[in-house]
Amino acid sequence: LDALVEAFHTTYEKGGNIYTMGNGGSGASASHAAGDFLKGASYGLDKRFKMICLNDNLPSMMAIANDIGWESIFVEPLKNFLSEDDLVIGISGSGNSKNVVNALEYANANGATTVAMSGFKGGKISQIATINLHAPVMDMEVTEDVHMVIFNIVKKQIMARLMGDNPSMGDTYDQRIG
Repeated sequence: LDALVEAFHTTYEKGGNIYTMGNGGSGASASHAAGDFLKGASYGLDKRFKMICLNDNLPSMMAIANDIGWESIFVEPLKNFLSEDDLVIGISGSGNSKNVVNALEYANANGATTVAMSGFKGGKISQIATINLHAPVMDMEVTEDVHMVIFNIVKKQIMARLMGDNPSMGDTYDQRIG
């Protein structure tokens, strides 16, 4: 978990993008996390997080799935944007979703830092990512919940690091942005 916090902070300091992706509930977690960092962790900062969920452009995803293949829906957008300063987070309960595997392999080959968030036995993504966060849980819904808890812990730690004394949504936070 500390390695993920450091990766978020390093990517933020370098001005890199953070990409998230996943299928089904993992895709919902990827989108939720991106929204939390775009607003919650960025609100009140002069320099903001650049976090993009690759699930959130449905027309492009469907065009890629139709014309190229479902296994390419995440790697194709990375080909447009990815740099070595970026962080790429693949979320897969099984750890074997081919479209997530392909995106992490591409990111690795192009010098980005990669993160695997998986459950069950970890799957392929847990073997190829720079940072591996594996919840050894044999239940998809619980695995998805663990992933969201991880994102929330990272967000709170990053907010504390960047904003200081009280990274809550309470008085100190409001005064900071007021």
